[in-house]
Amino acid sequence: MDSGQGSSQRGDGKKSASKEPGKQQVWDAQVMQHTGSRRVGAARRDTAAKQDGGPKEGSGPRQAGGRDPDGGREPDGGREPDGGREPDGGPGHDGGPGHDGGPGHGAGPGRAAGHKQLAAQGHDAGPAGWGAEDELPSDRYLDREESWLHFSERVLELAEDERVPLLERVRFESIFAGALDEFFMVRVAGRIRRMATGLPVENATGRPAREILEHTLEMARELSARHARCFSDSIVPALGLEGVEILRWKELVPAEQESLQKLFRERIYPVLTPLAVDPAHPFPFISGLSLSLAVTIADPKTGATIFARVKVPPLLPRFMTVSPNRYVPIEDVIAAHLDDLFIGLEVIEHYAFRVTRIRDLEIDEDVTENLLKSLERELMRTRFEPAVRLEVEESISADVLDRLVTELDVHPSAVYRLTGPLDLSGLSAIADLDMRQLKYPAFVPSESALPQDTSVFAALTDHDVLVHHPYDSFTASVQRLVVSAAADPRVLAIKHTLYRTSGDSEIVDALIDAAEAGKQVVVVVEIKARGDERANIAWARKLEEAGCHVVYGFVGLKTHCKMVLIVREYADGSLRRFCHIGTGNYHPKTARLYEDFGLLTADKTVGEDVTDLFNHLTGYSQKSDYRRLLVAPERVRAGLVEQIDEQARRSRDGLPSRIQMKCNAIIDEPTIDSLYRASQAGVPIDLFVRGICAVRPGVPGMSETIRVRSIVGRFLEHSRIYTFGTGAGDAPGDVWIGSADLMHRNLDRRVELLVRVTDPAQQAELRGLISTAMDERTSSWWLGPDGAWTRHHLDAGGAALRDLQSYLVRQGRAADA
Repeated sequence: MDSGQGSSQRGDGKKSASKEPGKQQVWDAQVMQHTGSRRVGAARRDTAAKQDGGPKEGSGPRQAGGRDPDGGREPDGGREPDGGREPDGGPGHDGGPGHDGGPGHGAGPGRAAGHKQLAAQGHDAGPAGWGAEDELPSDRYLDREESWLHFSERVLELAEDERVPLLERVRFESIFAGALDEFFMVRVAGRIRRMATGLPVENATGRPAREILEHTLEMARELSARHARCFSDSIVPALGLEGVEILRWKELVPAEQESLQKLFRERIYPVLTPLAVDPAHPFPFISGLSLSLAVTIADPKTGATIFARVKVPPLLPRFMTVSPNRYVPIEDVIAAHLDDLFIGLEVIEHYAFRVTRIRDLEIDEDVTENLLKSLERELMRTRFEPAVRLEVEESISADVLDRLVTELDVHPSAVYRLTGPLDLSGLSAIADLDMRQLKYPAFVPSESALPQDTSVFAALTDHDVLVHHPYDSFTASVQRLVVSAAADPRVLAIKHTLYRTSGDSEIVDALIDAAEAGKQVVVVVEIKARGDERANIAWARKLEEAGCHVVYGFVGLKTHCKMVLIVREYADGSLRRFCHIGTGNYHPKTARLYEDFGLLTADKTVGEDVTDLFNHLTGYSQKSDYRRLLVAPERVRAGLVEQIDEQARRSRDGLPSRIQMKCNAIIDEPTIDSLYRASQAGVPIDLFVRGICAVRPGVPGMSETIRVRSIVGRFLEHSRIYTFGTGAGDAPGDVWIGSADLMHRNLDRRVELLVRVTDPAQQAELRGLISTAMDERTSSWWLGPDGAWTRHHLDAGGAALRDLQSYLVRQGRAADA
């Protein structure tokens, strides 16, 4: 990972001899100040907001950026299957925490304002006896950290499932490892830091903060041990049967050891730096996510023992190739040659270990004039944050472990003893082996969404187009729109938001070409996208150099909405606006791995709304009301709650009603409470949630009509869909798609966008997708009222249930046939 590699460049410097007081003591002493249970009432959130200094609801003055107090990926966050970063968090196909998250979800004023706004609008009280929020059960929310770990567990279950193609199981092993790294760097580290420094710690469950932390660490420990067992007891033997062997040094034949000795001398030895610890050489700083060897050596002349650390070079392959399809962990090769590093000394013992450090960016936007430079400095500083997890080999001696725990100031609860090898995120290289028979069947996205024999502008003038990635080709639809606009002499302007994109993005190249051709090109770049900060800084500079107008967003708000606006002139002098509004990033690589929707339209109302929103992002427009859009932080929560309440009213009046939602995470308390009240009114509610979910479904008297399902598989479920009503003539209701999850960060601290889909056939497609996912004949995980997720993937006879993603792949092929 970048953080681990980057830190290796400076992470081996020596620590100051005068050591700070141990963070472990700070953890023990300070945590006790925050163990009282806290309700999630509006008054408490107002107090927390004042302490936290979070941004107020609404868009503040524009500046070059600002940080998301929650930080972090969406509930999947972590690595993408191709080794990149998940746009939004938790482990999914990429792992990474869902990573909604930054430290402790501080309760900012925006969320308190959300409660006040609902109250001012006369929020529907629901049936008699359940009028006020305080009358709902105090334990109505599930814990978000536990829910995130359950999501990671679902990824692990796929790695354990022998029905999944073998190399895909290897990939899920890698994804889980990367996701858990991200979870500790963001969620656990942020929670510890907030508890230790006195900042408010989000606690919607009412459980003491220390109890939540201890439960989180223990649950993560159990999953880590299960992950290690899956690798050693299942994955490695299964690979061996297919002719792929991951071996330890002692399992190699002498000839192989001899060839690796030569490789060690030529490729590894020159970049190693053994660091001994003695009175003249303090304990070295151990960079985050770096793999190291703890070595005890002895001087045969004096008998004195010395501790030394050898860092495993992060830029070399995690698993070294011994011979075709035979691999050995790189730390085994180094350990076998420690005598070459400590000549004249006796190597007594050696063990691998790995440290995880906090990775949440802290930037004071009130005093930062140049966010770009500030962010670059902060990325350097985060390499040296305190340790929050120590992974060690199970066989490590008590003396060496005690030394590491003391020097690294790691709490004993955060020490994980695991069967080696550590850091299985590197298994992605094994998963990439060219053995098609051990992978999911090859898949070619459909290119039929837009006709190939006419211009994209003519097609969109005729009708709106709804694309569903990865089943519909991103290249042949969204990317084609932008590239065509850049090359079309009639196009006058292109405006584009960029949250994440790839290193070889044709979209960025097209924007540069358009600017160089004299078109007006405006790009809103979110340089605070977690995990992609460096890449986005580079793209921002490249775009500026080409003449694009680059805007970095608002103070205190991330710009997370996905939209493109193209202005085209016609022969009669009239102008027409073409738009794309999506649920996912403009990233051609992840568009083949992430499930997302996008609406391509020339609708006049949408064009006017998107124009107004771009003016809001780039200027000082205060517009907050739109006709076909819901825009956060002002209106997404309020707009959705209004429609939830309308369905509750219809149900109480004896009219047909229904609510269906598909998103990555649901943890926003006002929205959840509205769903509970709608359930009490009898509204059937289906929630298709990929990652974190704080809703307790199926609780008598509160949520009996709520069902929650999750699907994790080949593609990362990433789209956000919100539908109301059944779609029948006697049960009207709106259908929305967009970028917003039901999380505090999305609704209060980001610029998010939902667009209303008006075409009946497209509405039916979106409703139908959720209905198919919720169908008992579809393989999925079901959430119970106790927070436990149960996998339902086999029928009563043991046959596999329908895999939704495979079903949609087949549908796409049939459409192209």
